[in-house]
Amino acid sequence: MSDQILSQEEIDALLSAMDKGEVDLEQQTDYEAEIAPYNLTSQNIMLRDQFHALEEVYDKFATLAETWISSSLQQTIEVEFVSTEMVKYQDCISAFSNPTSFTLFAMEPLIGTAMMALEPRLVYSLIDCMFSGDGKPIERMREFTPIEQRMMGKFATEVLNGLQKAWGVIYPVKIKLKKTEIKPEFVHLASPADLIVVIIFAIKGDEFSGNLHLCIPYLMLEPIKDKLSSKYLREKDREYTWGEQLQTLLQDTPVTVIAELGTTVKSIRDLLNLQVNDVLQLNTGPEDLVTLCVDYIPKFYGFPGIIKGNRAVEIASLIHKNGDEK
Repeated sequence: MSDQILSQEEIDALLSAMDKGEVDLEQQTDYEAEIAPYNLTSQNIMLRDQFHALEEVYDKFATLAETWISSSLQQTIEVEFVSTEMVKYQDCISAFSNPTSFTLFAMEPLIGTAMMALEPRLVYSLIDCMFSGDGKPIERMREFTPIEQRMMGKFATEVLNGLQKAWGVIYPVKIKLKKTEIKPEFVHLASPADLIVVIIFAIKGDEFSGNLHLCIPYLMLEPIKDKLSSKYLREKDREYTWGEQLQTLLQDTPVTVIAELGTTVKSIRDLLNLQVNDVLQLNTGPEDLVTLCVDYIPKFYGFPGIIKGNRAVEIASLIHKNGDEK
């Protein structure tokens, strides 16, 4: 305790130093706070929750592409989903080198243009496999020949057919090819600041591997984004489950069915004067259709008759809500 208390000599020395100005009594409070800028528009946005339904499309597409490519190249090829993210278009297109196999396509009825891109070394390996090679990568980069471009165009057509089938599981689209290109500067998919959904698949063979990129502008998916969310899928599944249960319960619900042979209008005086053996004339005859009511609501028109000794009605037509037949 004594170590924490100043002695009288120490106190006198401190007061003397204060009088002489040797001790700075003002606290240094001027300092510059470090602020780290955070630009939301420049950050990659993960789409796991926002476009949850697309995961089913990715899985279906990978399976279809793997089956077709393996069959086409006559060797075992693996196609795996790698990742998906959202980036600006300028960042997306600048990541590709020259040359790259670009295929631009439409996804009707969605508005806009999407793109499939194949890395150059993957293109060289695939073309080598098409000519019965093993697809061993080459080191030297070069331009694609016209024959190679035509072959990759056919390859892209078949792969996009698989993408169209994969989209059918959540939202049917019709894919139409627009153009092919090999230089990034000639690909105009969107404005530089527009957001692009980039989906990457890895294509692997025994001697090679490379990535396939699907680039879809966010504005194309924005009109249907609610149908692609995990919340929508949960509600859809819940609605389907309850709908099936309700249909099952309704099948066992008893209802009252009445066949009206005809109608007539009488006054109260006429009803009070009715006697035994009196006859009421209806507004229909034996050749006219009768109205079949379900819980007192007209639903069908039918022909009266007898089946195995029991009175019966054969349904002839349905009744619309507005009273018309259909």
